[in-house]
Order: sequence, then structure tokens, then C-alpha cells
Amino acid sequence: MSGRQLHLNVNVLHAGVYPSAWRLPQSQPDAFLDLDHFVRVARIAERGKLDAVFLADTPAINDRIDHRPFNALEPTVLLAELATATRHVGLVATASTTYNEPFNLARRFASLDLVSRGRAGWNVVTTADAAAGRNFGFAGASEHGARYARAREFTDLVHALWDSWEDDAFIGDKASGRFIDTAKVHAVEHRGAHYAVAGPLTVPRSAQGRPVTFQAGGSEDGRELAAATADAVFSLAQTIEDGTAYARDLRARAARYGRRPDALVILPGLATVIGATEAEARRRQDELWDLVPVEYSLARLAGTLRLDPSRLELDKPLPEPLPLPPDANHTMFLGTLALARRDRLTVRQLLRALGGGVGHRIVVGTPEAIADDIEAWFRAGAADGFNLMPDVLPDGLETFVDAVVPILQRRGLFRRDYTGATLRDHLGLPRPASRFAATDAAASA
Repeated sequence: MSGRQLHLNVNVLHAGVYPSAWRLPQSQPDAFLDLDHFVRVARIAERGKLDAVFLADTPAINDRIDHRPFNALEPTVLLAELATATRHVGLVATASTTYNEPFNLARRFASLDLVSRGRAGWNVVTTADAAAGRNFGFAGASEHGARYARAREFTDLVHALWDSWEDDAFIGDKASGRFIDTAKVHAVEHRGAHYAVAGPLTVPRSAQGRPVTFQAGGSEDGRELAAATADAVFSLAQTIEDGTAYARDLRARAARYGRRPDALVILPGLATVIGATEAEARRRQDELWDLVPVEYSLARLAGTLRLDPSRLELDKPLPEPLPLPPDANHTMFLGTLALARRDRLTVRQLLRALGGGVGHRIVVGTPEAIADDIEAWFRAGAADGFNLMPDVLPDGLETFVDAVVPILQRRGLFRRDYTGATLRDHLGLPRPASRFAATDAAASA
């Protein structure tokens, strides 16, 4: 296979992306707590030669847990277990810059990167969630711009800590008794607006240099953070036009930071409902939709839009005006509003279009139709690949791997086997050098 390559991750949302996935006969209600369930999903992803498995996370219960499973387990702990159960697939976890400290987070992900032999990735989020704020002693979520100012300093500092060991710092020479070349282990001596960290990190660099940095955000602040710091971006787009506009904008911003425009891998979310025939896929979607309680969907939509649910009338359009709240998740808010307005949807129609609260694009159809859709987006430059969200796990992913992936392979779009060992290899990303190695080279010149 030559030329540009499609990238595919799977977002492991417990029983599946639909809120009702756990209610299907083949589903396991307690899967969200079962390591074996996550191992099965990761091994299916690896069998399909996917780039990575991805775990979303919020440090609070902010969903209607009376109606559906949620992300309960701490993701890096879970991924450490998955690292022992797989050999190739990447391992990506979400962690918030608002409710962590840079040193601890840098150490945790660097450790995961070492134990997985270079397969780790960190998804940077700022957590627009009042419930999370209350779990950390705050009255609610902080203002959007303030969260992103903190996130930029946090991310830059984590990268510096990951660079604080040069690649050849470890010696381990029994004859001479030299264990570490301390001249190649560097303090970062950071003192900024939000953090003061001396360093160095206690963990050396991995086979891929440092974990891959993902970022998820479509707001103005989120795009700037991604353009400046991310290797890959989880995005939201409902149309090819939206996707290409987002990609052009993000790559132009990256260029302004002195980065190559192709340095970013852009991965919109894609929920899939697959059937052997179009009618079968539609029946499966109807079954999933019919099992979603309407009160759950209304509560989820109201939370996204920061509205009282009583303002939402099922057979009417969204109320107007709907100004952007300062503490909202701007990506989900704007994406939901754009979908409703573009297609002139009633609230009931919008809820179904969102899969009962998903927010990302849903494609329903045969394996061939799913492959056609993916190829159209990829060839148009609207996506470098997708963050897949199967309707039900594990069987929705198994169907994708067994029926859709072979079509993409036959078309020359997707790998038939892994050609490298690290997540950076899978994503076609270069291995970054330690910034301190460059400083040493300049000093000795």
C-alpha cells in the first residue's frame, strides 16, 4: 500500500455508543466494569489492524446512570491491563488539564508508554462539567477561556517533562558502574501563570519518544490548542463541507505555529449501525432508538445546550435564541445547534439524529455503504480517518472489522498489517527528539 493512509481508532464506550446498547440480548449489562469486555474489544480492534483503542473519561457522574452505563474505570489503569493483552494496537486515554497536575499526569502517561512499548496516547480535554468541578472543591466549571489558558501551559509543561530525559541517558554499564548519564537528564525549571515544576520527570523516554498527544475541541480556543500542541485531533463534523473547512482551518493555524500543515491527523467521530442489507441496518437502528427513554435523550440534549429540559418541546424546533454559554462544551453545543438548524429538525427529530444523545455523525447501512462513506470523506480531505463509535460493543466493532475493513483494504485505503511497533508508526507521525538534546548539540557546536 502506498500514498496517503486511512486511520481508524475505536472509541470504547462501554456497551456501545447508543444509550440503549446494553439492553440488547447479546449485550452484557455490567460490561462497563468488566476487564474481559475491554480486552475482547481491544483484541478485535487489533485483529482489524486499527490504529488505537480510545477511552473517554470525565471525573464525575454527569449522565443519567439510571438509564445507561458510563465510563467508570480510570482509563490509564485499564489501558495498562490492555497493554498486556495486546501487542500492536495503540492505547489512548482522556485526562483533564483542569483536574490534574502536570507532573503526575506526565509520569502516568510516560509509564503507560513504557509498559506498552510505545503505544500510549493522551487525549487533552479541559472538562466543561460542573459536577467534575464540585468533585475537586470548585463551585462549578470554570470559564472557557480560562480553562484553555491553563490547558496550554499544562500541555507545554507535560511535553517538556516527557523531553527531560534524552534518549541515551540510560547507560546501565556494569563494568564501569555508570547507571544513568545525569548530564542527559534535565530539570525543566518551569514557573508560569498556573504551575511551578522543577523536574526532571522520573520516567525516561519510550520507543516512540513520548506519548502521542490527541486533542478534542472545535471551539476557537480548542483549535488554537490543537494547532499548537496536538499530534492528532478528535473532531466533530456532520458534513464533508464541515470536515474540509475544519481541516483547512486547523492546518492553517498549525502553519502559523511553524508546523507543517500535514503534521496533524484529523479524526472526526463516526457512529456506525451496520446490517447485511439497508433494511436490516435500519431495523437495528430502530430497535436501538426505541429502547432509549425519551426523558434520557431530553436530559442529555438539555445538558449539551445548557437549558432547562422544560424548554424543549418534542414536536417543535429548538427554542431561540440560544447564545453560547461561557462554560459549555463549545464543540458539542455548536455541532448540535448546526445540525438542528441546517436540517430544520424538531426536537424529536434531532434526538433521533443524535442517536439519543451521541452528538457525532451516524451512518446506517451495509458494509459497502459504510466503506463508500468513509472513502468519500477521506478522498475529499475532510478526514484523515475516523474515531469509530460502533452502535453496540463488541459485536458492532466485530462486524466493522470483518465486513468493512476488508473492503477498505481491497480499495487500497487501509493497511493489511501493522508495519511499525508504536502508535506514532501507525499514525505516520515522526518520532520527536528531546528538546534538550537539541540544546546540548547547539552548546557543543
